[in-house]
Amino acid sequence: MNQAENAFLEAESRRAEAVAQTLLLVALVVGITVALSLIMGRAGERIATQLCISIAAIVSLAVFSGNSGIVSFGHAAFMGLGAYLSGILTMPAAIQGSALPNLPAFLADYELGLFASLAVVALFGAAVALLIGLPIARLNGASATIATLGILIIVHSVLVGTRDITRGSQTFFGVPRVTTLEVALGAAIVFICLARLYRESRYGLMLRAVRDNEPAAVAMGIEPRRARLIAWVASGALATVAGALYGHMLGAFSPRDFYFALTFSMVAMLVVGGMLTVSGAVVGVIVVTLLQDSVRQIEGGFALGPIEVPQIFGLTTATLGIVILLVIWLRPRGLLGYREASLPFLERLAAQAMSRLGSLVPLGRGRASVETDADLDHSRDGVSIKGLTKHFKGLTAVDEASFSVPAGKVTGLIGPNGAGKSTIVNLMTGQLPASAGAVRLGSVDLLDLPAYRIAHLGVARTFQNNRLFEDLTVYENVLVPALAIGASRQEAAQLVAHELNALDLLDVAHDRAGSLPYGARKRLEIARCLALRPILLVLDEPAAGMNPEETADLAERLARLGHEHGYATLLIDHDLGFVNRLSSSIVVVNRGRVIAIGTPEQIQTNPDVIEAYIGTGRARSEEPEPVPLSPSITLTAKGETP
Repeated sequence: MNQAENAFLEAESRRAEAVAQTLLLVALVVGITVALSLIMGRAGERIATQLCISIAAIVSLAVFSGNSGIVSFGHAAFMGLGAYLSGILTMPAAIQGSALPNLPAFLADYELGLFASLAVVALFGAAVALLIGLPIARLNGASATIATLGILIIVHSVLVGTRDITRGSQTFFGVPRVTTLEVALGAAIVFICLARLYRESRYGLMLRAVRDNEPAAVAMGIEPRRARLIAWVASGALATVAGALYGHMLGAFSPRDFYFALTFSMVAMLVVGGMLTVSGAVVGVIVVTLLQDSVRQIEGGFALGPIEVPQIFGLTTATLGIVILLVIWLRPRGLLGYREASLPFLERLAAQAMSRLGSLVPLGRGRASVETDADLDHSRDGVSIKGLTKHFKGLTAVDEASFSVPAGKVTGLIGPNGAGKSTIVNLMTGQLPASAGAVRLGSVDLLDLPAYRIAHLGVARTFQNNRLFEDLTVYENVLVPALAIGASRQEAAQLVAHELNALDLLDVAHDRAGSLPYGARKRLEIARCLALRPILLVLDEPAAGMNPEETADLAERLARLGHEHGYATLLIDHDLGFVNRLSSSIVVVNRGRVIAIGTPEQIQTNPDVIEAYIGTGRARSEEPEPVPLSPSITLTAKGETP
């Protein structure tokens, strides 16, 4: 089987898996909705309608929080905006005149139908989310979460303060109650499908990579701010629509209905089911909704034989809090963890259906080809570094370093611990800003560009400590950089198949990257770099922690891949035998300065290198002895122990 066929089958397998998982979720929601309606009658319909609207709301939250890893407390605010705007747009003129006598003219007397109103609400939600998202996208982690909490408080204050439009803290009434069970169920299904489409899109994959490891994602050509902003805008628009549906179910509401209680409930549902997947969001809603409805029956008081149990105020909230604590303790990633729910037989059915469709409608099998060194426009001059300098508050970590990395060859970069090797790499790849100097790729100075743009130009790097996208599969880890640089799905699939095969990772393509053994993790990081179609490949201690057999295998693979692709390679490693075996020239740095450049043979006899490594008194002699460079020996800096 050739690479094109491998790529095609892998891509079809992924599509079939995604379709099967989506069908399972839709079937689950439809089944529960029908069961509640048949078993409990009108009360069941009410619960089912609430359930479906909650699914729409939590799935919209999961579009952002699930893919970015940032818990948002602000989505209840979007729901409130949607409920009020849709209520105004659909409210009958007679009711609007009495309920909102001072309503501004640009909002009055529309009397739109539900679906026309939802379209306006979606556009409004996207616009508001874009405005708010510009600063939010710059943040990550706890700071972003706190910012979303601020949004919730601000929007609540606005809803209370704009009395002519919202009636302030009083009940907003007269909203048509047109969210039927059918409408709510349809919305839940549409939201699930949209969330899955986004999750599997190039933007969803890139954001999940940012979530797992932002520095690595940037090095693979992803702009985190843009990725977060796209998800935030899409999520905000969906949440606003979900809020409108919620408002049309209630018929009357106040700002309090879209404040802390709703926020707590939404976050609880996402945490219980698992925020990393759409399946987790749906399962969390089902579990929490049914639990809340059951506990509310007890909270209102009940009779246990001759014993009358009085009302227990706050029991529902307390129970939900206990459930959250138990889930966090026993299942930190939620009930479903990091994998979407699926059934094998559904995946087989989906694969068969898509195979039959492919026989009727060509899906592009074999139209793209894997690019080799003959197809790629590599810079024949490689990369040149001139006067590269980095100061850290009085400490000079890199001091006017100058050397070149020619195309088609391996250049070693060695030096004692703390010599500045990794700092040089971080400066070259945009991870750190330089104090002075230039790093030129052709006519372009890389120091003028952000890290993700440097990756787009063909500079790929590994990290001293593995930085994989742990919760993505092996296949997705390599797919992400290919998509980030603009490859089509077909081209990306073939690139992935080619690089996984080259690094002996095809058999574990569907495994989660975080589950791989150490040697495979190192190879995966290199495969991920190759998907960028590099002009310069920077390898920061690729053999660190490997046993001799793994090191020899990696050296053979790197030599073969470098010959096939023709890229320039900058190799940093403490195993001097490994560096000597691969490198045509070696650059030695000590205390941030380049102290020697030459062939491996010249470096072995250089007195400055010997002085830096072992401090021998013979370093200045006329005929110094060469530094041993066998694969079994790793030299350490003067005064250090191996």
